[in-house]
Amino acid sequence: MCGIAGILNLRGNAVAREEIARVTDLLAHRGPDGDGFWFNADRSTALGHRRLAIIDPTARADQPMLSADGRHVMVYNGEIYNFLELRQELESKGAVFRTQSDSEVILAAWREWREDMLTRFNGMWALAIYDTESGDLFLARDRFGIKPLLYAASPTHFAFASEQRALVRSKLFETSLDVDVARRLLLDPFGIEGSERTLCRQVRRLQGGYCMWLRRGQIALRRWWRTTDHLPEVPRVEAERVDAFRALFSDAVALRMRSDVPIGTCLSGGFDSSAVVCTMASHERVGLGPRDSSSWRHAFVASFPGASNDERPMAEEAARWAGVTPTILPIATTDALDDLERILDDNDDVYIGLPSAAWLIYRELRRHRIPVSLDGHGADELMGAYFQTGDVAGFQLRNAVAAITSRSRMASWGVDVARAAALRARGRFFLRGGLSDLPRPLELVAENDVLPREWGPLNRRLYRMFHATVLPTILRNFDRISMAHGIEVRMPFMDWRLVTYTMALPAESKSSGGYTKMIARRAMQGAMPESIRMGGRKVGFNSPMPEWLNGSLAGWTKDLLDRKVPAFAEIVDEAALRKTVLGLSAAKAWDWDAVGRIWPYVNMKWFLGTFG
Repeated sequence: MCGIAGILNLRGNAVAREEIARVTDLLAHRGPDGDGFWFNADRSTALGHRRLAIIDPTARADQPMLSADGRHVMVYNGEIYNFLELRQELESKGAVFRTQSDSEVILAAWREWREDMLTRFNGMWALAIYDTESGDLFLARDRFGIKPLLYAASPTHFAFASEQRALVRSKLFETSLDVDVARRLLLDPFGIEGSERTLCRQVRRLQGGYCMWLRRGQIALRRWWRTTDHLPEVPRVEAERVDAFRALFSDAVALRMRSDVPIGTCLSGGFDSSAVVCTMASHERVGLGPRDSSSWRHAFVASFPGASNDERPMAEEAARWAGVTPTILPIATTDALDDLERILDDNDDVYIGLPSAAWLIYRELRRHRIPVSLDGHGADELMGAYFQTGDVAGFQLRNAVAAITSRSRMASWGVDVARAAALRARGRFFLRGGLSDLPRPLELVAENDVLPREWGPLNRRLYRMFHATVLPTILRNFDRISMAHGIEVRMPFMDWRLVTYTMALPAESKSSGGYTKMIARRAMQGAMPESIRMGGRKVGFNSPMPEWLNGSLAGWTKDLLDRKVPAFAEIVDEAALRKTVLGLSAAKAWDWDAVGRIWPYVNMKWFLGTFG
């Protein structure tokens, strides 16, 4: 796991070392274990790398890394979990390795299979490979966009980096706000990350499952992964379906325990993270592999004493089951302002809440020198945790997701100025202009995929949430706030084999009897605490925003709304927003619904006040 960057001068002029160093310095938090640079012969191309050393932490595995024949040079961010199996296969074809890293396996795989190597990888990655003979550059991102890759192009330069702010602050390009994206983001904070566009007009996102060639200054994009092309046949008998899920999940966890440094987990006490830590314990009982980390019994729990979303008792129960002594991090209401502006800057975007809790818990991992965390992300969107169950066809979205989804449908209401005024009066709509002036939805990855005819509404909604809307946004957040402290997050529920298998299951395997995630709950029977396995509580890894906004965060919010930010004033009715926010704060009436609807506006004002 690392931070990667590259600059190509399209006119053949030399790239100054200071230019590439400026970009990598802006990514230093992602790779605290070292940096490296590479220039081609005429110095018109520069690659940069910040290293977080996980697999083969010796200097031999530093990047940028050259292939054995010296033709290709690579910078890479991520992990290829099945690198040992690929290495063995490549050695049988004559490959010789000089390191124990997965990075070198990628270069050997490129020489053997070129782009076809991507479908052989089980992992998460954003990579760039430069051909020193042709001058071509190849970029690729993993199937589901777990690891980020942003790029920008002008008549004179092409550049890429692991984070948007690294490109915006690089001084390589003139940058400006994409007003349409900003307005769309305020209507639907989950409707942007699945697109190629960002808040910066000049910066584009390489979408999950895509690769790119830059040849003679021309960009060519290709979608190399489409989940619907890889759906397997599933057993007809539910018991056999459960056995297959259990085997896949167990192997997904085992593969992600491969590490040459200590690993741990962030434990919330919910089903997903508890299933991960309990399966880690089961894997050790069966027997760790030669490259598995034996130092894995490190669980970190964020506790919110007195708050409605405190899951400490359940987290401690899961830890006891797994034989782990957890590290508890109490987060009080007074902590809302601690490091607030750094957290917002590290998140580098706009969201429905403040990710303080996750940011603080990953900082705690870094303080304990645990640079890897196996977490439960992806399970909710894969198996329907946001939906009320009972009648599968009649599910409803919960909490903030419900609020955002309902706002995203406003474009279908047509021209209705009175409706817009009513919405604004109820604190639901603060954009300048009426509904006739709403920004159009962006084109999202996977939205036009042809889904199996037999899929009902649940599977269809989950496919979109997983690939295009909710999950890409959550993955972005957790990448940025974990890598702000140089912490690599691994996600067993995101193993592509488990994803395609679960996507292919009928809806009743995911939602039945009043429960979501049924296939996983059945698979974990006897392997985790029963109270958690069949518990109905769903909180999520969130900061206690209502309590904070009704308390210590109220003053900061008021001060922010008093600031003059011209770009924000151009798109938002600030008087209406201010009236609503101050009214909620005075009455101490903030709740989760209000947070989901209004915090994106607060977040956006802060973002625009620091943009550029």
